Parts: sequence; structure tokens; C-alpha cells
Amino acid sequence: MSLMLPFILFLVFLGILFIANAVRVVREYERLVVFRLGRLVAERGPGLILLIPVLDRAVKVGLRTVTMDVPAQDIITRDNVSVKVNAVVYFRVIDARQAIVQVENYLYATSQIAQTTLRSILGQQELDELLSEREKLNLALQQVIDRQTEPWGVKVTNVEVKNVDLPQEMQRAIARQAEAERERRAKVINAEGEYQAATRLAEAAAVISREPAAMQLRYLQTLAEIATENNSTTIFPVPIDLMGALTNYLNQKKA
Repeated sequence: MSLMLPFILFLVFLGILFIANAVRVVREYERLVVFRLGRLVAERGPGLILLIPVLDRAVKVGLRTVTMDVPAQDIITRDNVSVKVNAVVYFRVIDARQAIVQVENYLYATSQIAQTTLRSILGQQELDELLSEREKLNLALQQVIDRQTEPWGVKVTNVEVKNVDLPQEMQRAIARQAEAERERRAKVINAEGEYQAATRLAEAAAVISREPAAMQLRYLQTLAEIATENNSTTIFPVPIDLMGALTNYLNQKKA
């Protein structure tokens, strides 16, 4: 009896080990890629999965979207400006079997593809395009990376360029350029305003020249404006034609 107890305990241990290796619980966002004697059998899950111990080996793969930071890359743009650019890549596994069979480590491989593609695509752009056309560049990066990772069962859903670090001298040059552009716009707006004001004054002068009564109305309006101000001395402008008529009358009286 004393010899049977260790043997029974050993059998119980083997049973527990058998069950532990034979039963797997796979979550909704996971899949098991099962190999039997080295041969791919199937992709299983989610739920309770039964495996054959010793014969079956299972690799678990997550199907949720992975957010991967792409380290800052040294890039020389087409106009020979050296910048540092980093990005973020969003991707997920859509075929767990391909992700395990076609590539050794799909996470590392996707990261390396993202880095090389970032240098390749952005190195073909000029600095102004790199700073102003982010949306177009993000789409180009996403399409290229997705095309290269498709055989691995990996779908790249989005790529976003995060930061573009410029040298200090280039930052100062861009600041001077922006300041000059603002001054140019201010001068254009000022010139446009003066042009519009001169146009309106010319139109007003043409109306007054055609309608003498308009000049009188303007004269009365000016007097009303002067009267509302708190001035100690008020000067009343007199029309030139009225002064001429008065001078002629006085000359006739003298004669």
C-alpha cells in the first residue's frame, strides 16, 4: 500500500499535466495556430480548444489593433535638408496562419518595414511638402507598408507622421520666411484698401460734379458735424463761387 500511493500520485500528476496541455481557452480577440508533428493543422478559436498532448503545439496570435511607434529616422529631403521624423503605425493581424508561417516575428518585421518605408517615401519629398502635405504622405506610407505586409496576413490601417524636427538654423529661416510673408500680405491688404478708398472718392467726386446740390448738402453736413464738437473757435468754409459773386457785386457798386 505504501508503494502504491506514490504511483497513484504520479498518475494524478500526469493526468493534471495532460489536461493542462490538452485544454486551452481562447479569448474572442485571439486565435490559436495549431501544429501537429510540425505540420500546420488549423486556426482555432475563440472558446474552449482541445489539443493532443505531445503531438500538438499551439501558437497564440492576437487580432486586436496594435499601435507601434516608429523611432525617429534621419531623413535628407529632396532639397537637401536634414530632418528627424517619427511616426506611429496602426495595424492588426487578419490571417493568423500567415502571420506565424510566413514570417518569424511579424511585429519586428512590420516595425522594420515601417522604418525603411518612412525614409524612402519622405526622402523623395521637399521640405515644404513634408510640412504642409501630411495627409497625402500618411496615405502614401499606409499604402506602401500595407502592400509589403499583406503576404504576412497583416493589415496596416493607418500611418501618421508625428513630429518633424528641423535644425535650429532651418527653424530660424522658416520663421523669417513666415514673417516676410505676413508683411507682404499686410502691404497687399493696405494697398487694396487704399485703392478701394481712392475709387470711392473718385466716384463721389464725379457725383458731386454732376449734381451741384450734392455739394451744398455736403457743406451743410460738415457744418452740423462741426457744431456738435466742443470747440472754442468754429470756422465756416464758404464756397468759392459764392465769394466770386460777392466780389462782382461789390465792384459793380463801386462803379
